[in-house]
Amino acid sequence: MNRIPVDSSNIISIGYEPGLLEVEFKNGVYQYPGVPEELGGALMAADSKGKFFARFILPVYTGEKL
Repeated sequence: MNRIPVDSSNIISIGYEPGLLEVEFKNGVYQYPGVPEELGGALMAADSKGKFFARFILPVYTGEKL
């Protein structure tokens, strides 16, 4: 999956394919299945990617470390 580099203190890059969000953190790459496209787009558009991720994705979707 192609990831796009982002400006964040903890997130290095973010990628999205239909139904699958992939996030590269400083401690590794995680995939989050079931994330809707609207949420993936909102994450990319958020001023603070880390805060958005912690509020809307982390409590709802289970990530798997690659």
